Amino acid sequence: MPQISINDRPVSFEPGDTILQAAKRGGYHIPTLCHMENCAPLGACRVCIVELRGAAVLPAACSTPAVEGMQVYTHTSRVRKARRTVVQLMLSEHQGDCTLCERAQECELRDIAASLDLRMQSYQGCKPPMTIDASTPALVRETGKCIGCRRCVRMCNNVQGIGALFPQGRGFETVIGPAFNQPLSEVVCVQCGQCAAVCPVGAIYEKDHMEGVWQALENPDKRVVVQVAPAIRAAIGEPFGFPPGTRVTGKLATALRKLGFSDVFDTNFTADLTILEEGTELLTRLTKVLRDKEPAALPMFTSCSPGWIRFTEQVYPSILDHISTCKSPQQMFGALAKTYYADKLSIPSSDMTVVSVMPCTAKKFEAGRAEMGRNGLADVDYVLTTRELAKMITAGGIDFASLEDEPMDAPLGISSGAADIFANTGGVMEAALRTVYELITGRELPGTDLHVQPLAGLQGIKEAQVKLENLLPDYSFLEGVTLRVAVAHGLQNARVLAKQVADGTSPYHFIEVMTCPGGCIGGGGQPRFTTDEIRQARIAAIYAEDEGKEIRKSHLNPEVEKLYNEYLGAPLGQLSHELLHTSYGGNHENPGHS
Repeated sequence: MPQISINDRPVSFEPGDTILQAAKRGGYHIPTLCHMENCAPLGACRVCIVELRGAAVLPAACSTPAVEGMQVYTHTSRVRKARRTVVQLMLSEHQGDCTLCERAQECELRDIAASLDLRMQSYQGCKPPMTIDASTPALVRETGKCIGCRRCVRMCNNVQGIGALFPQGRGFETVIGPAFNQPLSEVVCVQCGQCAAVCPVGAIYEKDHMEGVWQALENPDKRVVVQVAPAIRAAIGEPFGFPPGTRVTGKLATALRKLGFSDVFDTNFTADLTILEEGTELLTRLTKVLRDKEPAALPMFTSCSPGWIRFTEQVYPSILDHISTCKSPQQMFGALAKTYYADKLSIPSSDMTVVSVMPCTAKKFEAGRAEMGRNGLADVDYVLTTRELAKMITAGGIDFASLEDEPMDAPLGISSGAADIFANTGGVMEAALRTVYELITGRELPGTDLHVQPLAGLQGIKEAQVKLENLLPDYSFLEGVTLRVAVAHGLQNARVLAKQVADGTSPYHFIEVMTCPGGCIGGGGQPRFTTDEIRQARIAAIYAEDEGKEIRKSHLNPEVEKLYNEYLGAPLGQLSHELLHTSYGGNHENPGHS
């Protein structure tokens, strides 16, 4: 490998590396505010400047290629002085009270200023006007806090392919936001929150549901139940000092009880339920096309990700009938909590408050949709992101690291390993295949330890094929069919598969789409800053959670079976349709939503 010298020590680097990447390989940290993994270098913030022997100027490490023999110095007096000036100029325009800012304890700009020992402001520059855009159910923008790093722009344009955010104007007049300075609610925005996840300051963040939850917990007339998404258990430990990918499921359940929730349940329960409903729906569509020779919308898309649903409504409405009619596991849970579980407790639905803990800001938007409720009551009342729950645990004076492990409550807290892997890209598809294959063949899905290896990992679009042979008599019409499935994460990748379906050229039968890179483990509401290394650690933790469970197939969940026997009847039955299924295409706020 070629080498450069960093601070007079040799460092090997890969051809094509920048100085920033080479420094990381050598164990040197160079601060930056604009750099983003897997995106082309931008060099916008200039915080990562370094000194090159023989060079008159200080280049940006993030955008300068490493060259054999180069001599780099990362913290000379010249570099430190210039870096301090750059950060002071940013602070001179930054509108924000650090004692009250949403990002006060995790602001990257503040951390860099502290590392440079900046204790007073040397420049009193003009402040840009502060505009607060709270027009969407999920996100809030505060333009005066923006430092122009362009991270949100590249995430929205290059990674998600949405284009809701872009620099408007020039120089000091530049504003990062929607075209013509419109509110987010007036442009194509799926509210995925990836912009908030990469913003280094508090210029964009999730809309706060914490106060509503605190008030509900203090209301003696309300029974407040909480559901926890599968991705949370592999990430909630990070704000409390645990390494990424540490499984803290038991501590999480204990913390939620200490906060005062009456019942601590698991969204995994309705993830298992989703597989039964969605798998049956897929088999119904295949039956229509392949046996009855009737039209049906194939391929069928998964419907768990609200950002993906909104993307389809706004960009590809012609393929909406290809999306499963199943509500997401979050919404299924809310519907059952206010009917099935409320009936068990003999309390009215109106006395039940359902709180979700989700890795996703778009879940706030989803919970407020008009179709996500009945009789004037929303299925889900409040949605907390992982970050919000961490703040509540801290505010509650709970020492998370020292908590004992406790289980989730029954019945809505019992789940299979297949439900856990909903958190990972490819996980919903794998969970579905485990059940659908066994239901039509009577045999376990072939593979290594039930995993479908081609569907794992962080490749943007993945595909797999399953040959259907030696089937049970009721499914003989599928004999010899090669079931073709695909998985996409990140909406730029999903766009490729959506276009194929719109054009009538898709070769697949079933497609999973997750809005966020890596799936829910990389959601817009997860602890910042999420890199591929952190995504991989969380993914590994989720697979370990699955592999450690006695039951690893959704159709073997005994509580789901009991639910059908006692209440729902059968997948796709009349009551299932009423509570667990919906249709898409609108965007009207639920009048019953809190």
